[in-house]
Amino acid sequence: MLRTVFALVVALGLLAPHAHSKQVSGISLDDVFVVDGHALMLNGAGVRTKFFLDLYIASLYLPALEDDADDIVAADTPMAIRLHIISGMITGQRMAESTRDGFVRSTGGDLAPIEAEVDQLIQAFSQDVKEGDVFDLVYLPQQGVTVYHNGEAKSQVAGLGFKQALFGIWLSDDPVQEDLREQLLVHAD
Repeated sequence: MLRTVFALVVALGLLAPHAHSKQVSGISLDDVFVVDGHALMLNGAGVRTKFFLDLYIASLYLPALEDDADDIVAADTPMAIRLHIISGMITGQRMAESTRDGFVRSTGGDLAPIEAEVDQLIQAFSQDVKEGDVFDLVYLPQQGVTVYHNGEAKSQVAGLGFKQALFGIWLSDDPVQEDLREQLLVHAD
């Protein structure tokens, strides 16, 4: 009897993290994203749409839950945005173009100070991008933003100013999609 109870407790303990995972468009999102020893919590998530098509799921991971977009963008703390590609319409070229457009919006049209960094980041999208791919855009102070494509590091771009413009794509006053911005700021607990 004691073994049965113990086995049940262990089984429930193993299942508990999955039971609390948030589901968005059929994709299960991790509650916690660990990078370089930092446990980042899922702050919020939503679907990027364009012309009524679901393109990707964006999820925002932070050291602590936060609902102030300006504070998140300005912060020099570890954080990440994970992009789950959920459309076959996304290609590397389209991803690069939309990312550049997002930077233009995020910087109020003043892309010149970070243009070389933007070009460097966009190179991470130069290969094939397909439905099911996952991009992690991870910021660590002193290191900058590292772009991972399906878990493989593709590019690293230094600079807090660059990170602020990057996260501003989704969180600035002129985000790529207003309702996605709001979903990223809704705590996913």
